[in-house]
Amino acid sequence: MKYAIEPALPAPANTVGAIGWMRQHLFHGPLSSAATLIIAFLAIYLLTPVVQWALIDADWIGDSREACSSGGACWVFIGTRLEQFLYGFYPSAETWRLDLAFVLLIALIAWLAVPRLPFKGRVSAFTLLFYPIVAYYLLSGGAFGLTDVETHRWGGFSLTLVLAVVGIVAALPFGVLLALGRRSEMPIVRSLSVVYIEVWRGVPLITVLFMASVMLPLFFPEDMSFDKLLRALIGIILFQSAYMAEVVRGGLQAIPRGQYEAADALGLSYWKKMILIILPQALKLMIPGIVNTFIALFKDTSLVVIIGLFDLLAIVQAAGNDPDWIGFATEGYIFVALMFWIFCFGMSRYSQHLERKLHTGHGNRA
Repeated sequence: MKYAIEPALPAPANTVGAIGWMRQHLFHGPLSSAATLIIAFLAIYLLTPVVQWALIDADWIGDSREACSSGGACWVFIGTRLEQFLYGFYPSAETWRLDLAFVLLIALIAWLAVPRLPFKGRVSAFTLLFYPIVAYYLLSGGAFGLTDVETHRWGGFSLTLVLAVVGIVAALPFGVLLALGRRSEMPIVRSLSVVYIEVWRGVPLITVLFMASVMLPLFFPEDMSFDKLLRALIGIILFQSAYMAEVVRGGLQAIPRGQYEAADALGLSYWKKMILIILPQALKLMIPGIVNTFIALFKDTSLVVIIGLFDLLAIVQAAGNDPDWIGFATEGYIFVALMFWIFCFGMSRYSQHLERKLHTGHGNRA
């Protein structure tokens, strides 16, 4: 007797799709259902007036405060000052240079991030060696027919990005060297690294920026002008490299001792062992800590106002004190918070993507 195999029955409708997801995550039991309903009620109760103020009753079109008469948010303030918020006091006719520099950076990062694109090594070399030179001349000018723009005219969100990108790129290699120095078997190198890390981690960034602005020029000849932005960048890099060193040191300590012994057994030199064996494994483990440090640095750039640099937050605060726009500072702070959140959230999500891609989970290894 032959038996026909019946086709598999479909899953019950209440276990798949949107209904299944809600049953599993929101209404998985009496306690879960009650918590979901309470949170939903509070969200509706609290967010309804916010949405009413920010979107429904908001004013979007206009060129002066007279256009803000509905009682809601005045996004006209953001629209009329948007160029200043993005570029600071950079000449309007030259803002294309800032746009070109950042678009080029985004294109290079995207090229390196997409796995299937070729010439990764060449693009990496160009990004690390030649792009900083291109960006410098685009932003500051003074060569190739570009108008010279002093750094005191830089500001807004573009200045925030410059401080964050330069600080991130420079602090990572310095942090790696400091971490290796702290784990070195040479007493002098280890002691100097420990002193440097502990000293810089023991003072707040605002103090470092103030000292970099006031005291750093004292170590140079009187006839040598030392740019204020460069002082801020040096202070940020020195400060963040100490924190980065501790993140890297934690990753190095997480590598099993057998990896070091295996590299020694192969006859590799110290630097080959670190570059080819240890650091690639450690950096995968350090992704969350590194990105967390990058996010903290990105937000700490707002402290440069202490030395007279007008980043995004400082520009918005100055615009809120304009007599023509007094009373609309809330919209400005919301705009600042949204810009910072977008970039910090983007870095966080990309770090999670890297963790999944590189399989940072580690089991027992010899």
